[in-house]
Amino acid sequence: MSSEGIEMGRLPVKSVQVSVSHARSGSEGFHGGVSTSRSSRKNLERSFGSLSILSLSLTLLSSWESIANSFESGLVNGGPAGLVWGMVLSIIGTMALALSLAELASMCPRAGAQYHWTAVLAPPRIRAFITWMQGWITVFGWQAAVASICYLMATQIQGMVMLNSSGYHSQQWHGTLIMWAVVAFVGFINIYGIKILPALQMFGGIMHIIFFIAIVVPLVLLSRRSTSEFVFTELMTTEEGWQSKGIAWCLGMLTVTYCFLGFDGAIHMSEEVRNPAIVIPRILVQTIAINGFMAFVFLLVVLFCIGSVDEALNPPYIFPMIGIFKQATQSAGAATAMQTAITLIGMVSNIGVVASVSRLTWAFARDGGLPFSSYFAHVDRNQRVPKRAIYLVCVAVILLSIINSVSETALSAILALSDSSLYVSYLIPIVLMIIRRVDTSRGPIPFGPWTLGRYGMAINIFALIFGVFVCIFVPFPTMIPVTAANMNWSGPVFVGVVILLVIDWTFRARKKYIGPIEDLLQSERKTNVA
Repeated sequence: MSSEGIEMGRLPVKSVQVSVSHARSGSEGFHGGVSTSRSSRKNLERSFGSLSILSLSLTLLSSWESIANSFESGLVNGGPAGLVWGMVLSIIGTMALALSLAELASMCPRAGAQYHWTAVLAPPRIRAFITWMQGWITVFGWQAAVASICYLMATQIQGMVMLNSSGYHSQQWHGTLIMWAVVAFVGFINIYGIKILPALQMFGGIMHIIFFIAIVVPLVLLSRRSTSEFVFTELMTTEEGWQSKGIAWCLGMLTVTYCFLGFDGAIHMSEEVRNPAIVIPRILVQTIAINGFMAFVFLLVVLFCIGSVDEALNPPYIFPMIGIFKQATQSAGAATAMQTAITLIGMVSNIGVVASVSRLTWAFARDGGLPFSSYFAHVDRNQRVPKRAIYLVCVAVILLSIINSVSETALSAILALSDSSLYVSYLIPIVLMIIRRVDTSRGPIPFGPWTLGRYGMAINIFALIFGVFVCIFVPFPTMIPVTAANMNWSGPVFVGVVILLVIDWTFRARKKYIGPIEDLLQSERKTNVA
């Protein structure tokens, strides 16, 4: 983005309805305590600098690792060409989303992120309702994402056991126990290891890059090569997938789009970052640029070194990547070491994800959005972390993991909520920003020091089109014919959650929930210099 595109705080920021001074360089913008009486016990320590929050954001997203875990879905629908060119479109579209959210993050660098921006931009008559819905959708989406990562790590561990022990037969309850161990460790670090969390994320960021090189090099040197025509032009459909190449390509593109899902994680740490109004927007853009480049290179390496496509579609060790590692190195030990590297980064990533989601949950409780909000809005005096919110996130994962012991399909149906929810959470504030850009009667937008300038409307519109495109195809089943086992439950589960939220709002929440806008205004009046 050129210097003309990013204009640093040049626009007037006085609003007709809400008089809020813009977030100044070195200022927290809208951030501060919730109110005069509560701020002293609900502030978090600003322990993250630019480099540590970038490391957290890189490992939290773990894009090339996500390609290793899920690329086979794109082979069923779209094939190699669908994955490669879908990745190009995904990087461009996700960057547009990131730029749009970066501008909003500079305007209001708060842990609640999406629903706080909605509160600032929404018309007064619908502000409370849409903010409440936005908050719940974002919380549900991220909670499902935490459970998904724990489940993914559990199955990776089971896959490595299968690689090294031919007599082992994976059981669902085995995965449940491993999920408990993973979430217990992650929760412990988030509460009692908070002082080392920035350093741990720095370590994770270094591993994210070093392990990338350590895995790519042996694959390139030892694997047999696929042809360039196979990688860049081969469109595939299978009997199990869609026969329409157009639909198959779109679904294959979603496979690589998912590796960028959750790029907003760093935003929810805004209240623990120094100078967040400038740092967080920059981190979002850097995260997509770095992870996008690494994910694209890794995808090319995987496709050039894939070997047997049939084996990739029918993995003997749960994940095709484990089989590719073994085929390339001809060693179970080497394959285990390579997969362990990916799982280790996943563990560090999960620590960052729980930190991010717990801050989002804490922020929503602080604004009165959760049941027993005053309880979950508590910040522990010793560790200076929202301990109860962390417990809530971890307990929710434990409860969801129990479902896995009964029905893996039922768990997948719930975890699928993250896909639809997170994209909808991105689109709501972007739509409101587009409306505010057009509707000048409400006064100038309270921009922060980091803005998109003259390119803002175009980037917002492109981000909206890309996000709507993704949301249309997210509910599509990837396997044909559709059964209860292979059904894509993201759409039905999302609609069900929205219906329940509307019912809850109608009969309960609308009488109690006001929204965060009053606290945002009080906080701005008491802005502290970071």
